Parts: sequence; structure tokens; C-alpha cells
Amino acid sequence: MYKVFKRTGDIVLSLAAIIILIPFFIPVAILLLLTAEHKLFYVQKRIGYKNKPFYIWKFATMLKNSPNLGTGSLTLRNDWRVTSVGKLLRKTKFNEVPQVFNILMGDMSVIGPRPLMVVDFQKYPEDIQEIIYNVKPGITGIASVIFRDEEKYLSGADMDPHEFDRKYIAPYKGQLEVWYQRNISFMTDLKIFFYTIFVVLNPGREFHFSGFKGLPAKPSFFTTRS
Repeated sequence: MYKVFKRTGDIVLSLAAIIILIPFFIPVAILLLLTAEHKLFYVQKRIGYKNKPFYIWKFATMLKNSPNLGTGSLTLRNDWRVTSVGKLLRKTKFNEVPQVFNILMGDMSVIGPRPLMVVDFQKYPEDIQEIIYNVKPGITGIASVIFRDEEKYLSGADMDPHEFDRKYIAPYKGQLEVWYQRNISFMTDLKIFFYTIFVVLNPGREFHFSGFKGLPAKPSFFTTRS
């Protein structure tokens, strides 16, 4: 029953978002087509439901060849590959809006683990790789809320960002997504949805772990890095 209602909700929300946001698509499209590399959409293969690949849609915010430049799949603070318009879109998360079409097509849900590139998916421990996409990937999720400013931790790492991601961030994200699957419900999804709005509107505010019961213990780098 939960899956049926969730899919129905995904369809309703994605259609509503498309209708409401169409007026905003036009000026964004014009800005992207007139600046940087004149590219509107960023389409990339990601890992999806039951570990099957699909193509995710976003507004283009980085140089076309960015996966092969700099830190590759990871984006750091003040990353030189991000375009001027892209900085604003990423700050407001508006670059993620085209994923409403992924939701409408059934590749994604509103709430779920973020779909990753293969190179980042493989940073998860093997036991996590086997189960993390037993639910559809989402446009936001518990890990997305907690790691609203992931670039801060990657940029402040005293080691290679990919190594820091593999050793510290990915394992904790995996624990968070296991928690989500164990606590999956309409109420959990609703809380994640509203927490997402909160952290987007209040990027400087620290996430309060008390908002969700039974979350894995906060890792030490949350308090030791700034």
C-alpha cells in the first residue's frame, strides 16, 4: 500500500512541480544558453533502483568536461568548474529541478537515496551496495538533508577528497540510508521533505539530529571541520 501511495504522490507532485515551475524554466534556460558553454541540460548515467542504470537530468551548472577535470565526480567549495549561473542554481538546488521528469517517468522518487555515478557508488561498502537501492533513488533523502553542505567537508579534508569520501562520508551515508529503509513510512518521507526545505532556506543552520529518532551517531568530522 505504501508503494502505491508513494508512486501516486510522486506523479502528482512531479506534475504539479512542472506546471508551477515552467515560468521559471524559461529565464533559467535563456541564462544558460547565453552563458558559459551554452548548454541547458546535464544528462548523466547514474545507479538507480535495484542497481540498474538510468539517465538523470539536471540543469547544466559545470563545464561540459567536468567529470574528467579537477576532482571529477566530486564538487568542492568555489570549484572552478562551476559556471557563474551554475553557482546560483546549485546554491538554491534549482539545478535539481529537471529531475521531476525522472520522477514522472518512474526512474526516481521524491524521497530516497541520491543516485550516484558508478565511481561514487563503488565507494560504499559492499553490503551497502547490495541494499541501498532497494528503494528508488530520490531527489532528496536523509543523507541529502544531513549533507546539505557536503562540499565543506570535502574541501576541508586533509587528504584526497575521493579518499575522504570513501573512508568517512560514504560509509556514514550508507548507514543513514539503511536507517531510512528500516524506518520508511509516510511520516518519515514527510519529515525529510520539510527538512529539505528548511536546510535549503537556512544553509548556515546546523542540522539537529534529534529531529529523527535512532539516526546513526554523528561522525566526529561533523564537529571538527568547518
